[in-house]
Amino acid sequence: MSKTILVTGGLGYIGSHTVVELQENNYNVVVIDNLSNSVKDVADRITSITGKPVKLYIADVNDSASLEALFELEAIDGVIHFAAHKAVGESVQDPFKYYRNNIDGMITLQKIMYHYQVKTIVFSSSCTVYGDTKNSPIVETHPVTEAISPYGTTKLVCEQILKDLCKHSGFKGVILRYFNPVGAHSSARIGELPLGVPDNLVPYITQTAAGLREKLTVFGNDYNTPDGTNIRDYIHVVDLAKAHVKALDYAFEMHQNCEIFNLGTGKGHSVLEVIKAFEKVSGKNLPYVIGARRAGDVEQIWADATKAEKLLRWTCQYDLSAMMKDAWKWQLAFDDSQ
Repeated sequence: MSKTILVTGGLGYIGSHTVVELQENNYNVVVIDNLSNSVKDVADRITSITGKPVKLYIADVNDSASLEALFELEAIDGVIHFAAHKAVGESVQDPFKYYRNNIDGMITLQKIMYHYQVKTIVFSSSCTVYGDTKNSPIVETHPVTEAISPYGTTKLVCEQILKDLCKHSGFKGVILRYFNPVGAHSSARIGELPLGVPDNLVPYITQTAAGLREKLTVFGNDYNTPDGTNIRDYIHVVDLAKAHVKALDYAFEMHQNCEIFNLGTGKGHSVLEVIKAFEKVSGKNLPYVIGARRAGDVEQIWADATKAEKLLRWTCQYDLSAMMKDAWKWQLAFDDSQ
């Protein structure tokens, strides 16, 4: 009998792609989402890809009564926890919003899981926990003593909560520290859908190319990198989603334990490289200007994902060109549907 997985934030960008992969790997999926950074019709879009309905609860993971009601109704076997605010810049401007939502949400979820004896969880963390490191490619054993933004701090705190529960309370946890998800499903039915002005680079690029934004601002060109702009490890969201399924399989096989994995391509690309890659696949000349550095931004970071390749038997299949192609295809399809 197939297992039932609760996906928190399952209508969001990474969550929706992971729901697709879970359904296509014969898991039963239950989604909880408060629609703070997503829309309800994503559930129908998922169904159009997989042919399977999405069992959806519109509620907040910080609401213990709603969570408890869900666990009473559904026989949950494991959880993938995405639900959190995720914008580095916003977290610097409004740190308390991030502490309250991200950390309290994790505590509320784990408390309900513990009560219902559901102790298998995959946690969505981030490479921001490594801070402003100079040691790329970065490995999981790198010290994580001080994040560079309140967002990163919330991920660090949540990781520690899960480590404690795995050590003392019988939980089986997998922490996934991923780098920069971009792209969209090849069907162009789901993709990154920021509400309001995008905080991330690629949706701002695609919206600018589509004429929704006047121009793109590159935040700083005086970093110690080959072209002066930030370097990141961009990973296709479908590769990332597939890794969550692999991580879940791994978690079910584990004994009481907590494992941490980096998820990235192992290659760094600068902001200007990403812009050029997009221009090449789209045939568009992208208007951009150089602005001041943005608070909370790390200069350069990319992954050593050897551990995930070895233990999860997972590797990336998409390169930067494919990421840009699918992101643009999604933007065009979404514009046509409006």
